[in-house]
This record gives sequence, structure tokens and C-alpha cells, in this order.
Amino acid sequence: MSFIVPQMLQDGQDYMKAWPMQKQLYALFPECRVIAATKFGIKVMPALAVISVALHLNYFGMDHLSQAIATGIFFLSLPVQGLLWLGHRSQQSLPPAIESWYRQIYETMQTKGCALENLKPKPKFKELALLLKTAFSEMDRAFTKHMF
Repeated sequence: MSFIVPQMLQDGQDYMKAWPMQKQLYALFPECRVIAATKFGIKVMPALAVISVALHLNYFGMDHLSQAIATGIFFLSLPVQGLLWLGHRSQQSLPPAIESWYRQIYETMQTKGCALENLKPKPKFKELALLLKTAFSEMDRAFTKHMF
């Protein structure tokens, strides 16, 4: 597992795009909430950072420049933290219970005729995300309702 920050950020973005945002998954995985918060943060936090720095400097002057910059960096770091968490999570191996569930979904989809990549011996959360995305996009509602 690589701990290079730019690679983890890229893995987080890829994982965010791959994860299916379905209501059935909200109770099972924290990814849905983290992805929603990260997407919101990517949209809102840059503006909040600029506003907080501007207000800080307006009220306290240049004497508090370091505190204003620290506040701005804090706001900018929030979506980055979400991406880092997602990048780290995408490279983690599945726990045994989720791995057996992953294999069950994989086998069921394969018997239904879905074109899937080869089953990996130690699947990671990234493979689970891709499998779930395929399940929700290609399988009918009866299958997904039965599985979740």
C-alpha cells in the first residue's frame, strides 16, 4: 500500500467516482456519508476559506495574518482529508464478512451473465465499489433489493 499523498488523493477521487451512491448502502458503509461530505466540501470550502481570511483580516488587521492563514488552510484541508480517507480506504483489504458478501454478489452476477473482471484472491474496497456499481447499473431492482 502506498502512502504517497498525491497518489492517495488520486485514489480517493477515483474511489469517489466508483462508489455507487445508493440509499441501500448508506446504512452499511461510511463511504456514502464521507463522499457526500467531501463533495460538499470541495464546492463550499474554498469560498469559506476566502471569506474567513478576509473577515479575519478585516476585523483584526495584519497583526493576525498568521491566524487568518491558519483558519483558511483549515477550511481548505477538510475536503482534502476526505479524499485522503477515501484513498486510504480504497486500498484496504476487505474484512472477512464483507469479503464473503463480495464473493456471493460476484458469483450471483456471474451466473446472471454479467461480464466481470476476474475474481481477485484478496479484494480491496476499490474492487467492491466497482462490483457494486456494476450491480446497480446492470442488474434489475429485484436482484439489488434481494442482495441489500
